[in-house]
Amino acid sequence: MKRKFNIFLANPRGFCAGVVRAIEIVNKAIDRYGAPVYVRHEIVHNKRVIENLRARGAVFVKELKDIPDGAVTVFSAHGVSEAIEKNANERGLPVIDATCPLVTKVHIEGRRHADQGLEVVMIGHNGHPEVEGTRGRIPGGVQVISSSEEVLSLKVHDSKKLAFVTQTTLSVDDTSNIINSLRKRFPDIQGPDLKDICYATQNRQQSVRDLCGHIDLLLVVGAQNSSNSNRLKEIGDEMQVESYLIDDVDALNEEWLDGVSSIGVTAGASAPEVLVEELLARLGALGELRIKENSFTIENTYFKLPKILREPIDGQ
Repeated sequence: MKRKFNIFLANPRGFCAGVVRAIEIVNKAIDRYGAPVYVRHEIVHNKRVIENLRARGAVFVKELKDIPDGAVTVFSAHGVSEAIEKNANERGLPVIDATCPLVTKVHIEGRRHADQGLEVVMIGHNGHPEVEGTRGRIPGGVQVISSSEEVLSLKVHDSKKLAFVTQTTLSVDDTSNIINSLRKRFPDIQGPDLKDICYATQNRQQSVRDLCGHIDLLLVVGAQNSSNSNRLKEIGDEMQVESYLIDDVDALNEEWLDGVSSIGVTAGASAPEVLVEELLARLGALGELRIKENSFTIENTYFKLPKILREPIDGQ
């Protein structure tokens, strides 16, 4: 007898506006200038996206030194430091910046605080490309913390001249305890309003929370090095639902389905919808599916492409 699975699809899931913009930038750069177009670091954290762009002529490199002189260069959605931007300018590389506008907003806030003589603390994960880019955008640098415990050991020059910014792939829920700890220890600290937190991160996390009460198993489609995808899986764990982060359908272990009747499916902000469709197709081959999309927040945010890519190509 064929098994039956109730599938709860999280909404929203998958691509956010910043990721859509970044991918479109690489595609349009290839259309306009021809291959190859060089991209510093992964444009977004997803293997399928990278493979598709590589097939079109995108070349992904770790550092600027790996880019030939004169080659069209794209900075990833995570942003880069001023030193990297300066290096690119000195080499005369034609750069197209795919930094997510919400990340750019964090850079601007951090610089404004520094210009006002404030020491800046960043809530985020050391080593994440966005954090490294932001660290290199704020004069004097930043101290990075990722837990309330680290607030207690934080050493600052002047507790009355302090500000904080946050990594965009963290939600209000992720940062609220840390922010409360900062405000308790440093009552004069300045920081962004909650409305400045990345809408996409917050929405995707809330969507997972909403469906966790109805499921036995949570499958998160996303890259292992994707911060927001890992967090979605962690939320399932926190809500005591067996949860797995998988790159694609090939990573699905059918043993996870033993004794399971209700499955939640979501995708990180860098994961294309086709990966979800492939997962559903595999689940459909293993059992009869009853699919329900949970109530959702409609996202209609759109970020403009850089002006250079909006201008008509000569002769067209």
